[in-house]
Amino acid sequence: MIFMQSTRPAWMERPSRTTLTAKFIVLALIVIVVVYPFVSVLATSLASEQDITNGGGMVLWPVHPSFDAYTTIFSAGAVAHSIWVSVAITAVGTLLSVAITTMLAYAVSRPIMCGRLILTMALLTLLFPPGIIPSYLVVKQLGLLNNYASLILPVMLNAFNFVVLRQFFMNIPQELTDSARIDGASDLGILLKIILPLSKPVLAVIALFYAVTTYWNSFFPALLYLSDNAKWPLQLVARQYVLQGSPMLGSTAYGAAASAPPPTQSLQMAVVVVAIVPILVLYPFLQKYFTRGVLTGAIKG
Repeated sequence: MIFMQSTRPAWMERPSRTTLTAKFIVLALIVIVVVYPFVSVLATSLASEQDITNGGGMVLWPVHPSFDAYTTIFSAGAVAHSIWVSVAITAVGTLLSVAITTMLAYAVSRPIMCGRLILTMALLTLLFPPGIIPSYLVVKQLGLLNNYASLILPVMLNAFNFVVLRQFFMNIPQELTDSARIDGASDLGILLKIILPLSKPVLAVIALFYAVTTYWNSFFPALLYLSDNAKWPLQLVARQYVLQGSPMLGSTAYGAAASAPPPTQSLQMAVVVVAIVPILVLYPFLQKYFTRGVLTGAIKG
């Protein structure tokens, strides 16, 4: 009997037990490295002074859990107000950014006059980003200091997101838009009724990029442009807690439910948890679009 040698590529062969065990160990270590900081932050935010002392500052399981840290930061008022500020800035900024990026990317993806010039100007902002002083002077000259518009207008258009979305629009067959134009559809009608329904994955990814990196996690523009701490967003308030380990000046020091000040580490970690929970809740709903949206927007097919 003659046994024919397998002609399948090496990467399609069934892995050995040793390979599977090695992969399991590596993935387990990666999961531990990723999950450990989150567990430690959450546990420390619920820990008592005794738990933190016994754990040397790092807690993985609070023996005497307490919500005093959360009661303190929310009773101070600054955190609750800053959450609404951050949510409003993120929602409004993301909607405006996605709308502006979509319209500009669709226009440049069509054969229009000065299209290459607009694309070149956008790419130059990636190579030569403006410095802090020029950005501050522009915002000051526009009268946007100590105004929420200073956190949205200067960063409304991101060149990377613009290029990705333009490439996706260019991959849509030209025959599809030509047939709609023959039926009498206008450019706006083609964009709203044909292009956008086909672009849901990449639009979800672009919206996630804008919401997380440009607006929600950004604190430096607020530090630079907002002098009134009553207007500070959540990330800047969280920075205040993490650096000082105490509520902001002018707010109630401790909640009525807390008989003693909570530990400094618990206050710091509680604010960190409050800052990351909204994104952790939102991300699973957009995760299914993430890989598909980036690949279809970045690969020319």
